[in-house]
Amino acid sequence: QVQLVESGGGLVQAGGSLRLSCAASGRTFSRYAIGWFRQRPGKEREFVTTITWSGGRTSYADSVKGRFTISRDNAKNTVFLQMNSLKPEDTAVYYCAAREGTSYRTIYTGEYEYDYWGQGTQVTVSS
Repeated sequence: QVQLVESGGGLVQAGGSLRLSCAASGRTFSRYAIGWFRQRPGKEREFVTTITWSGGRTSYADSVKGRFTISRDNAKNTVFLQMNSLKPEDTAVYYCAAREGTSYRTIYTGEYEYDYWGQGTQVTVSS
């Protein structure tokens, strides 16, 4: 079992930055791939980014590529999402999710591929 807690959300002006954290419980965190998803107002939840358990591979949605960076610190059981050049359309509830990785290279981008979810953190970007 893995429990996930997101933090770091808030209100920021367009062009600003935020860093989200996803803190995980469990001794085997280093074996879990972590993904970030978001749900914008009136929209379905969508993939944002993911990182393999080793941290060696990442993948990003086109809408955030070049602006967002995912990283992990397995010693601290934490994954970070650095969000720069934020836009009003980035306003959403951001969720982190975890699943046990089957290999150090496999990338998981589908919601259905993840077994554990956090409660979400609100990010609001004002224009």
